[in-house]
Amino acid sequence: MSRYRGPRLRVVRRLGDLPGLTRKAARHAYPPGQHGQARKKRSEFAIQLEEKQKLRFNYGITERQLVRYVRRARRVSGSTGQVLLQLLEMRLDNTIFRLGMAPTIPAARQLVNHGHITVNDRVVSIASYQCRSGDVISVRPRDNSRQLVEANLQFPGLANIPTHLEFDKNKMTARVNGVAEREWVALQINELLVIEYYSRRA
Repeated sequence: MSRYRGPRLRVVRRLGDLPGLTRKAARHAYPPGQHGQARKKRSEFAIQLEEKQKLRFNYGITERQLVRYVRRARRVSGSTGQVLLQLLEMRLDNTIFRLGMAPTIPAARQLVNHGHITVNDRVVSIASYQCRSGDVISVRPRDNSRQLVEANLQFPGLANIPTHLEFDKNKMTARVNGVAEREWVALQINELLVIEYYSRRA
C-alpha cells in the first residue's frame, strides 16, 4: 500500500503543524514553492481539501483508507466528524504514538509492523488495528523490543497521555479505558470540512 515517503517539512509548511508526521519545525511559515509567499484567496474547495490532507498526512493513511473511515463514521449514530476522529485516534499505531512509545506515527507503525507490540498477549502486526476498551497493549518481552521503546520514552512525541489510556512505564504495559475524546486530538483541524469534502465523493 502506497504511503507518503517524500519530504515531511514540505508538507508541514503547506498544511501547518502535524505532530503525528514529524517532530521537526519548519524554518519558514509560508508554503513551499515559487509562489508560496504570494497571498491568494483560497476557494472553499481548497480549504476543505487542506483539512482532508491534514488528516491523511498526520495519521499516515491513504485516500482509499480515509474514504473507508468516512463511510464507517457515517454508519454510526452521532456527529460523523467526531466519530471519524475517534476511529483514527483508536488505531493501534496512533495509540502507540500517544503513549510515547514512538516519536511519530510512522515510527509507531514500524514498531507494530516489526512485531514489537502485543495486544491482549497476542502479537499484532497490523497498524490499523482498532483498539477497544479493555485492550491491554504491551511491549514484547524481548531485549531489543524493550530497548527500542525505552529509548523512545526518553523523548516522547507528545507530553501528555490522553485520559482514555493508562500506561505503566515500568512494566511497559498500557490499558485502553474507553474511546478517545475530541479535546485530546492533538491536530488542529475542522473535521466538519472533511465530511463536507466527502459528501459528494464518498
